[in-house]
This record gives sequence, structure tokens and C-alpha cells, in this order.
Amino acid sequence: MEEKISFFKRPAIQTLLASVICAVVGIILGYIALYIINSEHAADSMKALLVNFFKFRVVKGPLLMKNFGSFLVKSVPIILCAEAILFAYKAGLFNIGVAGQYTVGIIASIYCSLALGWSWPLCLLAAILAGAFWGFLSGCFKAFFNVNEVIAGIMLNWIGLYICNIVLGRPECMNQSKSETYDLAANNPDALLPGFMQEFFGNNKYISIAVPLTIIVAVIILIVLNKTTLGYELKATGHNKDAAKYAGMNAKRNIILTLVISGAIAGMAASTIYLTGIENFKIASSVPGMGFNGIAVAFLGGLNPIGAIIAGLFVEYISLGGQYVDYNYYSPEMADLIISIIIYLCGFVLFFRSILSRPGRVKVNANAEPDDTATKAEEKEV
Repeated sequence: MEEKISFFKRPAIQTLLASVICAVVGIILGYIALYIINSEHAADSMKALLVNFFKFRVVKGPLLMKNFGSFLVKSVPIILCAEAILFAYKAGLFNIGVAGQYTVGIIASIYCSLALGWSWPLCLLAAILAGAFWGFLSGCFKAFFNVNEVIAGIMLNWIGLYICNIVLGRPECMNQSKSETYDLAANNPDALLPGFMQEFFGNNKYISIAVPLTIIVAVIILIVLNKTTLGYELKATGHNKDAAKYAGMNAKRNIILTLVISGAIAGMAASTIYLTGIENFKIASSVPGMGFNGIAVAFLGGLNPIGAIIAGLFVEYISLGGQYVDYNYYSPEMADLIISIIIYLCGFVLFFRSILSRPGRVKVNANAEPDDTATKAEEKEV
């Protein structure tokens, strides 16, 4: 007879509970940090961070939806970075090079739109191919030279950043007086992604097809990993390359293909923000945090493509809420500290899930009759 699994022992429920625990613990630690610095205004500042743009009573109807639309636009890239990371992780590879693949996606998106004057389909495709190529390099190092993908990814992150600064710092892309790239809407409106339900979101001009594309990508990843032969081969190769090779699989090809697909998703993530015109690129001294925050989002979402969407919305919501912390009583870095604490705690989802999945104590019935087989065995042994 099959044993019935209790509600709280189900993997999906345990992942959800672990994610909630991580988020709550992060918020509590953030509040403690606020309280230590200024106890009088700690509660108000934490409330402002959590309530976010919904806190203003004057925000009604179209204005509220417009703010919500901008929130969705800014959530898309971190969600896609999380999807890229969990895809590789499910296949047994830790693609920490997503940040670099995201960066070369920025190069392709902006350079093709501003310097070359391409339309949005070509710019989007260029970003995807650029990220895929950067993932291809990591895959080649891993497959042919046995270089750990973490080491290869970190090195390529910085190479991508420096190339990005050089290429986008050129006069055809960079507005030298503002030290940022030119406004895309004014210079090449054809490169902007098509709008998506803009009237519903308060005529928000930034919301685009990137939102439904993100959901489509998540569903495709879910199907590929769990319902296809390709997904099975990628996961088998990642977990045990030698066993997969013995089973007749092309291990080197699968390693490269995993990182190519992961890189393509990361490159696409860059295009979904920079081809909307909501922000311009500025010369950076550090690798974009989007790729690293995606790691926390992937784990907070339980390494599930659909869960990553919900986790990405939560992390971006908290990040946007940081701007509502009262800077009269706290330094601007305080908001970043709280956000960092919450994001850091998101990485402990699997730890909390392992605690929740521990088997409970077996209750012994004192009135139960002893097992005759065990008793006879003991008598025989004596």
C-alpha cells in the first residue's frame, strides 16, 4: 500500500515555505539594522520599503497602473537572468557567467540600434546571439579543456564589461556630455520593442512584448527540461559526464549546448530592458549585478521556471522600495544594505527546505504486539 505523503512534506509546499521563511527572515534582519541606527523611524522606513509605490493615497487608477507597468518592465531582466541560471543549474552546471552574457547582450542591443540603425527584431536577435556566443566560450573551456565553468564565467564577465565600456563609449553610441548612451526613442524608434497593453497600464510607453516573452521563455524551459529527450540528456550530462558518455550521449556537445542556451537567455534579458528605452547605459566600473541577483532569484523560486517569475517580482519590488526609505534619518546605502540582506537570505532556500524535509520521529505504540519474526530471530541468535 502506497504511503500517503503529508501536505507539508510535498516538495512544492516545502519549497514555497522555505522561500517565505527566507523572505521573512531577511525583512526581520533588515528591520533590526534600521532599528539599531535609528529606532524611532525604523518602523516607518520598513513600512515604506514594503508598501512601495502603493503607499501614496493619490496614486489611483491610471497612475497606479503606470507605476505597476514600470515595475514589470524592470522585473523582466532579473527574471530572465534567473531563468538562465536555473536552466544551467538543472543541467548540472553553475553558470555564474550570466552577468557577462548579460553585458554582451547590452553591447549588441545598443550598438546595433544606435550605431547600425537596425530595427528591433534584428537588435533582439543580435543580443540573443551575443549572449549565446559568450556562453559558447564558457562551454568550450569546460568541454575541451576541463576548465571549471565558474572560473571561465568570472573571467569572461570582466572581459565583457571592458569590451562594453570600449564599444559603447564611442561617439556613435555615447552622449559624451551626459556620459550615457543616446536616447533610443529619439534616435532610432524602430529599435524599440513593440508595446504590450500600454493603455491598460496607464499609457506606460515602456511596457513591451518583453513581459509575455518572459512567461513564454519560462514555460519553454519547463517543458524542455521535464518533457523532452534533449532536457534529459542535458541533465544527465551535467550530473555525470562519464555516465552520459557511456550511455551514448555526446557529453561535450551537451555541455556547450547548455551554456549556449543559458547565455542566449541572459543576452535576451539585456535587450528586454535597453530596447524599451526606460534607461540608458552608463560607463560601469563593475559587472552588472543583474546576473548575480539572478542567482538569488533562481534559488528563491525553488529552481522552478514559474517560481523564478514570482521570486523575481518580489526581489525587484523590494529593490524599488529602497528608494522610499527616509534619507533624512538614514544614509542612501542603508536601503542597499537591507536589499542585500534580503537577497542574500534568498540563497538559503535549499537549506531551509532540507530542514523542512527531515523525517519526523517514529511514534512507537506501547500496546502493539511484538513482531513474531523479530522475536524468533533474537531467540535463535541467543
